[in-house]
Amino acid sequence: MTQTVEVRFKGTRKAYFLWDNDADPLRVKDPVIVEVERGRDLGRVTAVGDMAEKKCGGCTSCAVGESGGETGPLKSVVRRATVEDCKTHQELRLSEEEVRQKVIQRARAHELLMKISDTEWQWDRNKLTIYFTADKRVDFRALVRDLASLFRTRIELRQIGVRDESARLSGVGRCGREYCCSTWLKELSPVNLGLAKDQHLSLNPSQISGGCGRLLCCLKYEHEFYVTARKRFPKEGKTLKTAVGAEKVIAVDIFRERVFLRHDEHGSRIIPLAQLRSELDALGETFPTSEVRNRRGRGGSSESGTRN
Repeated sequence: MTQTVEVRFKGTRKAYFLWDNDADPLRVKDPVIVEVERGRDLGRVTAVGDMAEKKCGGCTSCAVGESGGETGPLKSVVRRATVEDCKTHQELRLSEEEVRQKVIQRARAHELLMKISDTEWQWDRNKLTIYFTADKRVDFRALVRDLASLFRTRIELRQIGVRDESARLSGVGRCGREYCCSTWLKELSPVNLGLAKDQHLSLNPSQISGGCGRLLCCLKYEHEFYVTARKRFPKEGKTLKTAVGAEKVIAVDIFRERVFLRHDEHGSRIIPLAQLRSELDALGETFPTSEVRNRRGRGGSSESGTRN
């Protein structure tokens, strides 16, 4: 039975292939040689079988277009990678920083306003991919010809965003851990400012931005909890008729289940949510609840970011 496998390469690049050897099934972390558009590349298996098929069917950002054609059938894994194959692969990775420095020099010579973020050799050296960021569109045709004559291989320049750059280069975030996008978060989805507002976070960019300068990806992690929890509380700014009289909701504490109220004559008080419900029920008042829009990163002032 043919086995579908997910293979990851350098950075967040991945592709899906088929393995036909039933007697020797592939396992996660196995290094393999795969057939790509212009030769062969080396990657590691990150999912097999049903899991790989599920991810392949629902993936929105994989590199199947690079390795198997965007609309064509999946290609097959050529073979398992040997120790010598892995050694060659490691040597190429070690040489890529030197290559990047040479590309930077050539880009400056051509007076191109671009930042060379990373370089990646294909395992058989038939292609060199250069990743860069730029504020505007860059005409790099002359640079490509220059680099092709220098490295004697096919050159591909690929412009990426700052989030993708952070994912490729990695780093340590404010939480003290490696960037999520460089470890387990492989699908970068949009993040908007409304997520921070719903969680009553500071809107200071330095407090809610990641290493890439965009909004933290982890603003989405607990957002569903905040949306659900706030539905149980009255909305801030609303005036309620309680046992004391007309009181205005100043703030709510969803973790301690408390509501901050203020009366024009009697001043402020903090009461448990359950007590507030009891007071309103005794007066025959309907308990008002907040309606927080469940934002999923679409619309509004969309700012994509990497949570660190």
